[in-house]
Amino acid sequence: MNLADALNLGCACQTLETPRLREQLETEPALAGLTARLAESHPHLFSRSAVFLDAGVMDQITDAVAALERVIALPGWQQQALDRAPPIARLDHGPAGVFMGYDFHLADGGPRLIEINSNAGGALLNAALARAHRACCESFQQVFDPRDRLRHLDEAFVAMFRAEWQAQRGDAPLRNILIVDDAPEAQYLAPEFQMARALFAAHGLTAVVADPRELQWRDGALWHPALPAGTPVDLVYNRLTDFYLQDGGHEALQQAYLAGAAVVTPHPRTHALYADKRNLVTLSDAALLERWGVNEADRALLRRVVPATQRVTADHAEALWAQRRGLFFKPAAGFGARAAYRGDKLTRRVWSEILAGDYVAQATVPPSERLVSVEGQTTRLKLDLRAYTYRGQVQLLAARTWAGQTTNFRTEGGGFSPVVVLPRAL
Repeated sequence: MNLADALNLGCACQTLETPRLREQLETEPALAGLTARLAESHPHLFSRSAVFLDAGVMDQITDAVAALERVIALPGWQQQALDRAPPIARLDHGPAGVFMGYDFHLADGGPRLIEINSNAGGALLNAALARAHRACCESFQQVFDPRDRLRHLDEAFVAMFRAEWQAQRGDAPLRNILIVDDAPEAQYLAPEFQMARALFAAHGLTAVVADPRELQWRDGALWHPALPAGTPVDLVYNRLTDFYLQDGGHEALQQAYLAGAAVVTPHPRTHALYADKRNLVTLSDAALLERWGVNEADRALLRRVVPATQRVTADHAEALWAQRRGLFFKPAAGFGARAAYRGDKLTRRVWSEILAGDYVAQATVPPSERLVSVEGQTTRLKLDLRAYTYRGQVQLLAARTWAGQTTNFRTEGGGFSPVVVLPRAL
């Protein structure tokens, strides 16, 4: 057991400082009172305990993300992924997609990739949370953020959006950003939309949180009534889970994206190339990867990192049912653990629904654990890690702790947790 594991399983210290959290969340007058509102409406959003990580594991995650990006860039990968996606995914306007999320469980042999998300929420909340934690003892004071990276992370996020704009619009000035989701005020992470709006505004951009049904497509441009008269939408920060913009209420946004009239990020192509769960099956096919030109070093890395994944089909139903206790079942187009099932908890009724749907079966990798204190009692919670990335570079590492069958924000003592990477000398 390394030091990080020993700390995660032996130290229940609470390092979150509520005054600092308030300072980090309420960065402008419009956000005043957000901390108190979250405590009431989202009582299990933030854990009071940090998660510790060995520096070598961080290296493995960084290497895995880089290898995955190399594979996804291959012509063979792109052709297969786009052939099974709707035609809108073939459009390539230049942007790569903001806030990619690579989710890992920590196994004895290192990190294991559970899934990739093209629309990973929580980055702004996790950045604020990480800045609000402080070491529980003097010996760890310099460990929490030794390079002072967290202080500059918001600027890096804004630079990412500007890079997306420049990838499609070049040197034209970026004037406004719309943060778009269905009924945004009703979304669980709605507070993050307001944080994004405040961040963009602080950097001189007009920023609006909007429902896609408020958008208008006319005269070859995308419009929203909250923008100054005569000013079309420049960039859409797309938080929709309608990944291919197929819903009737998203028609204006779809038309603008098809025409390239507004920069949309993340976008349908990103989802097809990265987040479709069938891609996990491809990553498990070493022979196919070799034919596409993936080198032996990257194939070996993927064998270590990606749990074996296969399509669920009627032809293999009997064998999969027999093996179900060692499998985790996920819908190909799913997100946020919705309609995902542990095989050892399956009923025949749910199994019939899985067979009727479009699912993949992934070898189960049990999550590691974090000891936390809840009302003076210590308890172990499951944990996973998310690497927020842009163009293959890890910007932020965050954790979620929970109890239950799948990740959730309903667990006492659980929620988002900052990740503290221990220095190699410890």
